[in-house]
Amino acid sequence: MTRPIENCGFATALRAIEGKWKVDILCELGSAARRFGRLRQAIPDISEKMLAQQLRELEADGLVNRTTYPETPPKVVYSLTERGAALNVAAEALCQWGLRYGDDAGQVETRAVASA
Repeated sequence: MTRPIENCGFATALRAIEGKWKVDILCELGSAARRFGRLRQAIPDISEKMLAQQLRELEADGLVNRTTYPETPPKVVYSLTERGAALNVAAEALCQWGLRYGDDAGQVETRAVASA
């Protein structure tokens, strides 16, 4: 008996990164832990509100750690959890696929529309 698609591991991974900015955030945190302001600078097109929301969701999903240091003003640093780092490693294969076949994928779609 086959498993329903919603129980597929690939679908689970896609749900974890759905959202316009999550992949960008995970990639940035994959290179180093960052404070909110540095993340905002690294992803200039994201609004502060959206960055905060996406970070909360990533934290709730267990992909990002939020560490608060008792200073004045409080210092907050975001980093990947082990689970988040593992997702970044898995996503690397998709990134390589996109670099290799991305142009071809667009041409296939264009050919399909043209033949319809």
